[in-house]
Amino acid sequence: MRAIRIVTSHEDGGDTKKATTQRLVLLTMPVPKETPGTVLVQIKAVAINPSDAANSRGYFPHTTLPRTPGRDWAGIVVSKGHILTGQRVFGTSGRHMGFTFDGPSAEYCAIPEAGLVPLPRSISFTQAATLGVPWTTAYLMLKRVAVSSTDVVLVVGSSGAVGSAACQLAKARGCRIITAARRQFADIDLSEGPGAFGNISTMTSGPGPDVVLDTVGSPELMDLALKSLRVGGRLAYISAPKSYNAQFSFDMKSLYRTEKSIVGCNSLQHDIKEMNDILRELAPSFGSRGTYSMPDPDEITAVGMDRALEMYEQTFMIGV
Repeated sequence: MRAIRIVTSHEDGGDTKKATTQRLVLLTMPVPKETPGTVLVQIKAVAINPSDAANSRGYFPHTTLPRTPGRDWAGIVVSKGHILTGQRVFGTSGRHMGFTFDGPSAEYCAIPEAGLVPLPRSISFTQAATLGVPWTTAYLMLKRVAVSSTDVVLVVGSSGAVGSAACQLAKARGCRIITAARRQFADIDLSEGPGAFGNISTMTSGPGPDVVLDTVGSPELMDLALKSLRVGGRLAYISAPKSYNAQFSFDMKSLYRTEKSIVGCNSLQHDIKEMNDILRELAPSFGSRGTYSMPDPDEITAVGMDRALEMYEQTFMIGV
């Protein structure tokens, strides 16, 4: 089978003196063997998330090499004699798949049974592969800051994959949503710079939002969002700069006097069962008759494995 591999420079015949150099290659490998508790899946679609691209560049110290990366996937169970054989399934990773054991960026993958979610017929393989990390991350953000139906929620980066999911999840809980993105159709157009948050008091009739869900990871935007929160407000964020200093400072006196909270959310601190239990909960609400919308198949850029390395590079450059 063909597989994307993160390797060190000497593992495909390169210079052993540069063994610490990490890069991505397309290799032909044996089909993986099942181990107790895993199921062999023929992979029909796999996403390239920003975290996958960052993993290929060495941004996650717990990754062991060589490794097949990948977190979000969809496919068909092909294990012989298994109760799920022939069924359509999809899933996402926790801390380990794609990092300390091989992920789904291959034609076949041995996946833990806890990581298998039944795939509704109304969802294509390609659509399913786009759901895992964005939706489970957004779910964790809402959970970590205890979003309730009475909250006014500001979503920074609302046009992105995680931001869009966060908007839909919060709306389904009855929240009022304020969108912020580099788009004119957003409630707050971030392309306007520091002045973009100038009307937030008017939008919230004075006090500011109860919750900020920051999916961008810009210290400048995070500072503006934190200052916009009402007394007792909560800010959750999921990202930080990769290309420059990621330090963020705030006024300690102001923070404690206004009882605001800053909460980090990282899906890689959770195991594969927990992440896929979230998908199991959400899956029935996707599709044409569901609560949540997802990209149409023709809106998704799908390429063959021969272009996968190119797409990893593009995703990394966009995510930096």
